[in-house]
Amino acid sequence: MSAISTELPPRYLRTKEAAQFLSLSARTLEKHRTYGTGPAYHKLGGRVVYAIEDLQAWVGRGAVTSTSDPRGQVLPAKRHTLANLQQPGRFVR
Repeated sequence: MSAISTELPPRYLRTKEAAQFLSLSARTLEKHRTYGTGPAYHKLGGRVVYAIEDLQAWVGRGAVTSTSDPRGQVLPAKRHTLANLQQPGRFVR
């Protein structure tokens, strides 16, 4: 007999649900997706979905323990130039 897996399959959230999970607006999450600064996502047919573990990993990249810590790896939802990405903490508005 083969062992039956008790692990649940990954749960996927649509953009609106994922945004609520992250306490962001759906538009902000869409901007992150456009600029490549957001969490990993998947395309299923024409639908964009996010795995919960990808959302949690993205949030974890921005974790800091003090205001004096260097900025985390989560970038603002806006277009970034290569020069901005090479100089952490400096972004042109």
